[in-house]
Amino acid sequence: MWSLREVRWAGAATALFAFGGIAQLAGAAPWLWWTLYLFSYAAGGWEPGWSGLRALREKTLDVDLLMVVAAIGAAAIGQVFDGALLIVIFATSGALEAIATKRTEDSVRSLLSLAPERATRLTEAGEETVEAALLQVGDVILVRPGERIGADGQVVGGAGEVDQASITGEALPVSKRPGDEVFAGTLNGTGALRIRVTRSASDTVIARIVSMVEQAGATKARTQLFIEKVEQRYSVVMVAATVAVFAIPLLWGVSPQDSLLRAMTFMIVASPCAVVLATMPPLLAAIATAGRHGVLIKSAVVMEQLGAVTQVAFDKTGTLTEGRPHLTGLHTLPGADLDEEELLVVAAAAERNSQHPLGGAIVRAAQEAGLPLPAAEDFGSMPGRGVRARVNGRHIEVGSPDRLMADHPAYDVVAELESDGQSIVAVLVDGAPAGLLSLSDRVRPDAVGAVARLSTLTGTVPVLLTGDNPVTARRLAEQVGISDVRASLLPEDKAGAVRDLQQAGARVALIGDGVNDAPALATAHTGIAMGGTGSDLALDTADAVITRDELAAVPAVIALARRARRLVVANLIIAATFIGALVAWDLFGELPLPLGVAGHEGSTVIVGLNGLRLLRDAAWRRAVMDS
Repeated sequence: MWSLREVRWAGAATALFAFGGIAQLAGAAPWLWWTLYLFSYAAGGWEPGWSGLRALREKTLDVDLLMVVAAIGAAAIGQVFDGALLIVIFATSGALEAIATKRTEDSVRSLLSLAPERATRLTEAGEETVEAALLQVGDVILVRPGERIGADGQVVGGAGEVDQASITGEALPVSKRPGDEVFAGTLNGTGALRIRVTRSASDTVIARIVSMVEQAGATKARTQLFIEKVEQRYSVVMVAATVAVFAIPLLWGVSPQDSLLRAMTFMIVASPCAVVLATMPPLLAAIATAGRHGVLIKSAVVMEQLGAVTQVAFDKTGTLTEGRPHLTGLHTLPGADLDEEELLVVAAAAERNSQHPLGGAIVRAAQEAGLPLPAAEDFGSMPGRGVRARVNGRHIEVGSPDRLMADHPAYDVVAELESDGQSIVAVLVDGAPAGLLSLSDRVRPDAVGAVARLSTLTGTVPVLLTGDNPVTARRLAEQVGISDVRASLLPEDKAGAVRDLQQAGARVALIGDGVNDAPALATAHTGIAMGGTGSDLALDTADAVITRDELAAVPAVIALARRARRLVVANLIIAATFIGALVAWDLFGELPLPLGVAGHEGSTVIVGLNGLRLLRDAAWRRAVMDS
């Protein structure tokens, strides 16, 4: 963070401002705190000032230069504290934007490390190790168990299970056979695979994810706060009006000193300081309150965007679900001499040395049930099939029912269970099918309530966007109350679905957690990542992070953002009323400078205190109730 120039200068400006404030409150000599404040001006204001001068050279007047001029004007009439505060706010805002940009760029670059640098290519002469980037379409590569796949391609030989959660978001490894598609960067679990390359390195799904995130960041319109949206016109009008207030009275013989005093008073009372502070305190206070309750909002702009959300879209695995399999059922088969408890014991004992996620879930279920597990002997992995071991003198096989019992009459039970969206594991004892274990990802406890509250809050039922298969996706959607389900989506398809919703007029908030969600998170008006399960790329691409993985926080933070927006509108009305009244008094009457400063600062204090009401814990409780 400190390697960024913007952060260093903002930190210096803030520290100097704080020391100046302490010195002023402690009754130190004025020259001391004036010096500290002026150094704060220099540290925090030179970059926006220089940027404003460059823009001025291109015949553009922006609010950065206007703020620096207003701050200098405040110091010129003795209000050096107010000017320094304005400088610190602008410097801090620029530093936060620089941090967010840098983190996203770093994460996008690190994503490329998912794909291995080298691959084993098969040739007529045998095997050779080559750079993965040099693989050509049509090459055949060998991927051994535990290796990452080096290119997008099609399996032409071998069988195994591939963990492709980084691409599709599926919670469980997927069985791969000849003819199946695989993706670069995904992890081969069991069995050696021979894969024919179908896409060059620059066109793999991983490379396209990187490209889509970068393009979304570059082309997504820069959303601005209210004051920034009108900065150009306001800046031009204010500067022109200040010059006119100074010059026109001279034509009627008013002394230059009196004209300058009137113009200076006009610049102070008409400066947008109150408008800036009317906008920022409610949003910053809402950010602080959300942070205390498990939601990290990355900027005031994001908080403003959250208040405008009209459609929420969810990823499935790791977002609406916990992202890992759980044992959901035990089914003994006719003729088996085991009951359900014994079935779980022998399966868990055989799987205890396995690294497979389903095996881990079986072992975990047995341990949670307090079942003692006997030692397993002669453990071995059967690539593409499962595992085998000898338990209590009996030969146990645990694995894919397609490979272990496809010809058995009880296979119809497997199809029935799989149609309900569950993953099925077969258990064979001494070569005979003895039972089936059902496993599935578990819905988060607060998912149903969060979906219902979001439907009420936004007026539209959330949408489910997932790379998982349609059967599993529809089953999950029915459980949580979602009717619009879009399944089997690759990362670019998710981003396309978000764009479709936006083109229909929705302001979309997408909630996801994986690498495969990053393009859609970047495309959505507001991207929200799950902090506990989220990948680094998802966390850095998202605009907000649910740090405690509580879905109930999503409707609450949207309700809080809506209240912050209402306070912003109220504050802008208050600030505009004060500015209008003071400007009119200065133009058409005799506004004493001290009274003008007092009115200007009074409006700032009023809108600031009004916005800071959102710092109270009661604001979050009210947001929870409103949602």
